[in-house]
Amino acid sequence: MNLDFEDEWYGWRLRGRHLVSEDGQRMTVERLRGLMWRDKMELRLQGYASRRAAEEARRAAHRPKVKVLVIDLGEYRHRGIAAS
Repeated sequence: MNLDFEDEWYGWRLRGRHLVSEDGQRMTVERLRGLMWRDKMELRLQGYASRRAAEEARRAAHRPKVKVLVIDLGEYRHRGIAAS
């Protein structure tokens, strides 16, 4: 079975039992399973359930924090705290 991929996978191809990279490196199904297993175990050690959760945590760490404070202005003035 020969298949050439497109879009994000452009340059990669499927040749028999091997996924072949752009630079000609051949990967078997077993090798891919091993890489995925290792990735899963590394995420597990870091405390994440999935790659998606890890990426979301990374994005959340870089987002600016926003704090919203709501004050009832009438009560604020009534207690005499506001500066005149």
